[in-house]
Amino acid sequence: MELSAPGLAPGTANRRETTMGLGDKIDNAAEKLGGKGKEAAGEATGDDSLKAEGKTDQAKSDLKQAGEKVKDAFKKD
Repeated sequence: MELSAPGLAPGTANRRETTMGLGDKIDNAAEKLGGKGKEAAGEATGDDSLKAEGKTDQAKSDLKQAGEKVKDAFKKD
């Protein structure tokens, strides 16, 4: 017997988790890209605050991506 999450059709629980994981990964990639843009804009305009904010956004994105990789590693087992 196959179990599913409450309110979902049988067999859809794993698909939902995978989709949410993919969305998180896309969000993280977008955050990193935005951080690179801020850093570049800060560099071009001489705005050290904007440049630092861009680097911070990239670091947060990297940390979130590492967390997603850990979650993926546990899902495979």
